[in-house]
Amino acid sequence: METLTETQFAYLLLAPALILLGVIAVYPLVQTFSMSLFADQLTGSARLGEFVGLQNYIDLFTGARDFALPSAFLPTFTTQFPFVTDIYSSALMVTLIFTLFSVLFETLIGFGQALILDQDFRGRRWVRVAIIIPWAVPIVIQGMIFFLMFQPNIGFLIGTSDNPALLNQLGLIGTTPLRDTADALFLIIVADVWKTSAFMALLILAGMQSIDRSLYDVAKVAGASRWQQFKLITFPLILPTVLVAMLFRTIDAMRVYGIIETMAGCQTVPSLSCLVVTTFNAPLYGTSATVAFVTAGIIAVVVSVYIVNFASEGI
Repeated sequence: METLTETQFAYLLLAPALILLGVIAVYPLVQTFSMSLFADQLTGSARLGEFVGLQNYIDLFTGARDFALPSAFLPTFTTQFPFVTDIYSSALMVTLIFTLFSVLFETLIGFGQALILDQDFRGRRWVRVAIIIPWAVPIVIQGMIFFLMFQPNIGFLIGTSDNPALLNQLGLIGTTPLRDTADALFLIIVADVWKTSAFMALLILAGMQSIDRSLYDVAKVAGASRWQQFKLITFPLILPTVLVAMLFRTIDAMRVYGIIETMAGCQTVPSLSCLVVTTFNAPLYGTSATVAFVTAGIIAVVVSVYIVNFASEGI
């Protein structure tokens, strides 16, 4: 031990964690890729279980097997207008739309909540508890709550064609929103933001609590306004925490499944995880493994983008 350098000793301490990570993460990923190289019932004229190389990936990206899948992987753009229906029929596009808007609004709302909770006011402890409650609700219960809220003849936020509710009158949703892909995706994003913005708020608040309060005292003495304190102190120091929180939420959002299944179902709102589950249950193991590995690759690309941003911010 005494002959090891500081770097070698650090790697030695990390070795058990790296080995465990390899067992529970890398090995299943390798097995998934291996499974994706073999034929299932959809791989052309190949026999079931026959090695076909990258044919499953070629068929997936060219749309050759969309006819037999519960939803297309890529959008099928046409010359007809509008082409929004084609976008919503793509599992990849639905997943990306969900990830973009849910993470964006969760970050904005969570940031606002964290700013409020960072202030010293009476009853702050109870407000913190109230904000955490949605995050503590299990996904199945959350999905059923929103399912009933927007169920025709049951939910108080949805009306009928003869007696439309306010949301229907504003044109935000139809009278059967959970049967329409666009409306259902909108409501699923709302449900996810309601639940997970608290998670973002807690992470960002933890970063705010670590800021040295003497910096604000100096800024006040210098005559800085609240906006200047936020712009020059709070935001720069909290940005690394915000990026890490967004990274966690982006990875989780890319794997969305439970809230979709409990609210509208994968046939109405397709996602990459829905495509993996439905093809696996078919059973189309080669196709399922292909979609799963591609999903992991997309998540890896997203994580790489965040890492580049981390490096540019000096994190």
